[in-house]
Amino acid sequence: MDDQQLVQVFEDYLVNERHYSELTKKAYLEDIQAFRAFLEETGNPALKAVTLQDARIYLGRLTDEEYSRNSISRKISSLRAFYQFLVKNEEVADNPFSYLNLKKKGFRLPNFFYSEEMNHLFEAVRGDKPLDYRNEALVEVLYGTGIRVSECTDIRLDDIDMEMSVLLVRGKGNKERYVPFGHYAAAAMEEYIEKCRIPLMTRYKKDHDFFFVNHHGDPITAGGVQYVLKQLIKKSSLTSNIHPHMFRHTFATHLLDNGADMRTVQELLGHSSLSSTQIYAHVTKEHLQADYMKFHPRA
Repeated sequence: MDDQQLVQVFEDYLVNERHYSELTKKAYLEDIQAFRAFLEETGNPALKAVTLQDARIYLGRLTDEEYSRNSISRKISSLRAFYQFLVKNEEVADNPFSYLNLKKKGFRLPNFFYSEEMNHLFEAVRGDKPLDYRNEALVEVLYGTGIRVSECTDIRLDDIDMEMSVLLVRGKGNKERYVPFGHYAAAAMEEYIEKCRIPLMTRYKKDHDFFFVNHHGDPITAGGVQYVLKQLIKKSSLTSNIHPHMFRHTFATHLLDNGADMRTVQELLGHSSLSSTQIYAHVTKEHLQADYMKFHPRA
């Protein structure tokens, strides 16, 4: 197979066997395309002919171009997965990216909102326009369930059980889990359906079962959610940057702060490994230490 065929077969594998989302698939393919451009520039365009030396030179190029540690790690990880797929399918004998050692990145705690900041956000999002009801439901669902933004945009009407207050979520690898939501989220969702979704769907003659919609009644995208949250920050008294994933971090941190079991949080977040959830334990410890230093008279 030529290079284009190799990439196409890998793309089919990501979609049909790994069940990766469109965003994840796009990231893999962009990383491979960037590497192909590097190979052409250096006069060695064949993917099958890549050696460990080529991989090391590419790593050096990424470092020289001052990509962040996270970006470099992701790009190398994508190429490692691609070549591992080629090895498995006997297209190449060895994976040149298996031998690259990246320095361990510094331990970085996830950003999250404190309770007072969440209160400011809830105050800022309230309004009486149709999209205000949608935005309030968005914030309530993201914070009240801890789901990823891709999982949020994928919610269908049939996934919501208002009577039991649970949401069927399709996570990474198409794995399904049930996540409960509270009465604040339930009230916001019901008001959104009545005062925003139904009017917009009727006005623009739309017919689909995606729960969250944009101003034209079409399914909202991840970029649309990001835009809504940025506008919300501008409207609020907060000065921090915002990303949909911060609500997921906040959800987990607040649960653990209030005594939730680590395994329960793991299940709610849809983490396959407990180690992915344990980072939030470090957040709560840091929070406790900060409060101790602030309030204890002998600290």
